[in-house]
Amino acid sequence: MTLAEIGSAARMALATIREHKLRSLLTVLGVIIGTGTVIAVGSIITGVDAAVTNIARSFGPNTAFVFKFNIGFRGNITREELARKPLTWENAQAIRERCPSVAHVAPWLFSPNAFQRRGGIDRARYKADDMYLIEFAGTEESYAAGGTERMKFGRFFTESENRRRAPVIVIGEDVQKAWFPHVDPVGKWIEVNGRMFEIVGVMARPSFSFPGQEDKRFLVPYFTMRKLFPHAREHMLVVVAHDGKLAQALDEVRMVLRQERRIPYNKPDDFWISTGEQMLEDFHRITAMVAIVMVVLSSIGLLVGGIGVMNIMLVSVTERTREIGIRKAVGARRSDIVAQFLTEAVVLTALGGLLGMAFGWMISVAARTVFPTLPTAVPLWTVILGSAVSVAVGLFFGVWPATKAARLDPVVALRYE
Repeated sequence: MTLAEIGSAARMALATIREHKLRSLLTVLGVIIGTGTVIAVGSIITGVDAAVTNIARSFGPNTAFVFKFNIGFRGNITREELARKPLTWENAQAIRERCPSVAHVAPWLFSPNAFQRRGGIDRARYKADDMYLIEFAGTEESYAAGGTERMKFGRFFTESENRRRAPVIVIGEDVQKAWFPHVDPVGKWIEVNGRMFEIVGVMARPSFSFPGQEDKRFLVPYFTMRKLFPHAREHMLVVVAHDGKLAQALDEVRMVLRQERRIPYNKPDDFWISTGEQMLEDFHRITAMVAIVMVVLSSIGLLVGGIGVMNIMLVSVTERTREIGIRKAVGARRSDIVAQFLTEAVVLTALGGLLGMAFGWMISVAARTVFPTLPTAVPLWTVILGSAVSVAVGLFFGVWPATKAARLDPVVALRYE
């Protein structure tokens, strides 16, 4: 079949679609939904992946986190992990003293409400304005010394304030914007969980954060938190290695913690230690699974669309039986009839694929508008996949109607009314 014949068949297909606009739209609705799903979910996954990648790398190439169980991208926590004894301030001190590759280590003491299933809610108040679902924790000056924090106003609390258990606090940028939008809040007093604290600084919003995530951090000196909440036990350790020595630092930290926690040599670690890059690898495994699920779900819409295309093409063969008879009578071969109807099916599904891509792109733009920190983008692979699949659907489901049309007896077809 020549290019001229293909072009002629495509023009005939477009003319048929124009004559039956609504029928054609309903026919390819499944293709539109399936292709749109591939584009939309692919762009959102790309955006989330980029956001998480930026977050993981914003921790710095030398930063690691230690907790009693995996708090990264994973499923349910086991009972054995929940039963593990928490990390301690003494563990942080041992790492500081015995790990030469570690530049800074900061204990992060969670609020006692952070891991309570019932009743525990951290609340902050300034005058009559309450704020819930805050991130309330105690840490040391070395947390800011790691270089991951930038101050917008004021300063971070000092080691002297930590030792004196001073009632000082550092807040996140979104807290400052909500309560002190046009003033420097340093020196103001606020209430957190019924205790009064003086603001000494405002941390700038992290360079990268999850879409829709607010910076509602309230950080107090470590020993201030211990004084106010002596029953708080859950710690995370933030470890910063010297440049180029992260691998050695991880080995040293693991060795020290195994000794501190009295773990037998033949038993696995009862703590979790990870870097931003390792958490990123875990997340990529999750997005790969999501992509597979996306393809499976979108294939259902494409299957429905393909059945609709086959059905409408069979109807078209019946409606154009006389036309097929005339074409055969004047010399058209079976291959010409097959090519004509296959081209029509492909044009129909290709147009559905284009509409689906436009639909998916609009969802991508809407997601980026609602969540400005979500860098959604339509990846090239989704466009190629959507185009290829929509054409393949037309070819596959158009074979039977095209073959049926090609097999019509010209004499019988000419007498068809």
